[in-house]
Amino acid sequence: MIWDDTGYLLSKNRYNENSLIVEIYTQNHGKVPGIIFGGTSKKVKNYLQIGNNLHVNFNSKFENKIGYFKIEILNAISPYYFDNNQKLSCIYSAMNLIKLLSAENQINKTVHNLINDFYALLDKDNWIKNYIYWELKLLKIIGYDLELENMVDKKMIDNQLRYISKSSREKKIIPNFLVDKSQNVEDLNTLLNGLKSVGDYLDKTILKPNNLTQPISRSQFINTLK
Repeated sequence: MIWDDTGYLLSKNRYNENSLIVEIYTQNHGKVPGIIFGGTSKKVKNYLQIGNNLHVNFNSKFENKIGYFKIEILNAISPYYFDNNQKLSCIYSAMNLIKLLSAENQINKTVHNLINDFYALLDKDNWIKNYIYWELKLLKIIGYDLELENMVDKKMIDNQLRYISKSSREKKIIPNFLVDKSQNVEDLNTLLNGLKSVGDYLDKTILKPNNLTQPISRSQFINTLK
């Protein structure tokens, strides 16, 4: 099996002294693992920053065996954010979520397009809020639509409208901007609460039932905001 495609680097791990095992989310083949021989060389490893956009040539002798990649850099995106720890951590968080939540060798161009959207939002003034919406969109694409508007009750607390979860076990205040998508948010604590709310849903609905945990990179990203 031989094919060419473009994609984003999701993960990399050393395979041996000279090679790496990587996962790349490609436009036409979905998430694909493979070996990059010589991936630890100075010439190649500089291309292999998590989140970079690559042209790949994939070769596998057997359909059920891991193949290998030859790569060329299309867009070295991650190095552009090396001086911005928050956004760089956000890139790692986003790529790791896609790695964790997507299945191998299943084409989903909507997910690939969502990565394009992710990089567009990083340069906006309200990028943290938009990243939270991006996470919700990713969950919806893979079949877990949060549908917050159907999960909350409206209440006036201290003369302010609040959204309270309908859960009989635990009544949580849901940040208004998660329900009212048009609302502007500048308060960092509100944004952090939004990330926590999405993370709680991710844990309860997807990860814990499948004996999975949130990527460490997501926690590290949140810590850069505090």
